Amino acid sequence: MSGFKEMRVEMNEMPSDVTDQDKKRAEEAVRELIRWAGEDPDREGLRGTPDRVARAFREYFRGYNEDPVSYLERTFEEVSGYDEVVLLRDIPFISHCEHHLAPIIGKAHVAYLPKNKVVGISKLARVVHAYARRMQVQERLTAEIGDSITKTLEPDGVAVVLEATHGCMSCRGVETPDVVMTTSRMTGVFRDDDKARREVLALMGF
Repeated sequence: MSGFKEMRVEMNEMPSDVTDQDKKRAEEAVRELIRWAGEDPDREGLRGTPDRVARAFREYFRGYNEDPVSYLERTFEEVSGYDEVVLLRDIPFISHCEHHLAPIIGKAHVAYLPKNKVVGISKLARVVHAYARRMQVQERLTAEIGDSITKTLEPDGVAVVLEATHGCMSCRGVETPDVVMTTSRMTGVFRDDDKARREVLALMGF
């Protein structure tokens, strides 16, 4: 249990590059938004909210402090001649849309056809999360994941499919919940070969 408490403390600490003045400005911005919404930021239940929101933002968007490509740089070449698809399905992710800062909640399916090197499977999930923890649009998030794997691993093909619901559509505007948006990025054989594309999509469950 003590280890859990230590982890919580570490996650809630402000990064060393954030000054007290930076944090105060962020908190005052949150206070102003609370006023804009019609509430009193000095009400008992809201007094600690600016501090909590400022800390939460650093957590939501910590992908700006990560280099996704670095997760792909340690590769393995001894794969006994394996030359079939490597696929991770149903990687859960949470992002925020850059237009309204509303949540994007979904799952990613990531596959590649190795040429002569593979990467640890956890690294593919780390790449997804590093790009997702930024202000995003789903189309760009899909492309960034696929392009980083293509550039770093140089496989014969990459296939990335994202399925997600968008808070900006569920909670405002058209107010239509449970609508799933699907985007894809195909490179190499998965883009050029219909049979290969159908195979990888079938493996993903489509």
